[in-house]
Amino acid sequence: MAVDMAVDGAEALEKIALNSYDVIVLDRDLPNVHGDDVCRAVVASDASARILMLTAAGDVNDRVTGLELGADDYLPKPFAFAELVARVQALARRSPSGPPVISRADLVIDRARHRVTRHGQPVALNRKEFRVLELLAVADGAVVSAEELLERVWDEHTDPLSNIVSVTIARLRRKLGKPPLVETVIGCGYRL
Repeated sequence: MAVDMAVDGAEALEKIALNSYDVIVLDRDLPNVHGDDVCRAVVASDASARILMLTAAGDVNDRVTGLELGADDYLPKPFAFAELVARVQALARRSPSGPPVISRADLVIDRARHRVTRHGQPVALNRKEFRVLELLAVADGAVVSAEELLERVWDEHTDPLSNIVSVTIARLRRKLGKPPLVETVIGCGYRL
């Protein structure tokens, strides 16, 4: 998972306005702008992100209120970290960002099972390679910039001047084999 973090509600709203997120883990008791107001703003914006409220307010009325605000799930503190990860993954699977299986020529990407085949043969990809390929496939032939790949696959602390995107694309091309599927659009980005 690529994760961005905000320390208060105002910063959360700024990041949500600038980035596209699959899942937002939201504490209700945020300073500056309350988590409830952040939730309302996300729902009003028609963003496709799923919202998981994570908060110490865990009685039934608090959970109902959080869900009525538009949250997709609610996890009271204290919680098991494994449960948080499982809930985030479940919400990400339900995120409306394309079909569960994508086919392009002889390439099949099974997003739910995290599997890729080419010419009917399995292709072993690490998480970052899989996510880059998935984003290119979901774009359906549109160019995806290196900056967008960097934002959506790596976290906010990755050096924006790094060559990590081009290195990952090169590894991806090598693993996918011939004929090449990932095209470089000079000065713009990449497309499948």
